[in-house]
Amino acid sequence: MTAASPGSSRSASPYAATRGTYRHGDLRRALIEAGVALARDGGPTAVVLRETTRRAGVAPNAAYRHFSSREDLLAAVRAEALARAARHMEEARPARTNEDEAAWARAALRAVGAGYLRFARQEPGLFRTAFTVQFDVVRDGPADPATAGDTGRNPFELLVDALDALERTGQLVEGQRAGAEFLAWSAVHGMALLALDGPMRGLPTPQLDVLADRLLRMVQHGLAP
Repeated sequence: MTAASPGSSRSASPYAATRGTYRHGDLRRALIEAGVALARDGGPTAVVLRETTRRAGVAPNAAYRHFSSREDLLAAVRAEALARAARHMEEARPARTNEDEAAWARAALRAVGAGYLRFARQEPGLFRTAFTVQFDVVRDGPADPATAGDTGRNPFELLVDALDALERTGQLVEGQRAGAEFLAWSAVHGMALLALDGPMRGLPTPQLDVLADRLLRMVQHGLAP
């Protein structure tokens, strides 16, 4: 057997070609981004350590410097997916106005729901990753900042903020506010899943937009009749 020449493929590490994927000292971020790419294509089950390290351009055991297990990595990818969902919701919210705060509060509630549905439609793999694995919405302390959007609020907190604005403007009276976030979330999340994996899958986008708008108005009027 002859020794491999310096330029042969046998002499090169299988990871050498992609070692430029991350910057020195930023391997954790590179692994999360690789996991996000896997989740985008295949949902939470696609996030595996070996493929993540391959995409980041490092040896498989390098991931264990930052993540103790596949579940630990998936939790970080899930947090990033939640943050991206939050940014979709933030971008949908109307600009704040003091002229008619009650109207703004109603529009803000519908907008965060619209942003949530748009995220599900545009990023189905990340949506499944964010919301089909454990997500602690009721906490004794502050929420994980890694799950937050640009305002520092995660998707659930953005919904809570919108409902609090309805209550503050007198549109939710005593007895209507308690638990309203879970009712609104259930309705909107249900439509998202029906459109992704259920009988609404394949409906034309314009029709889904009309149905989504009607649902969000129904949620608003149902919570604050």
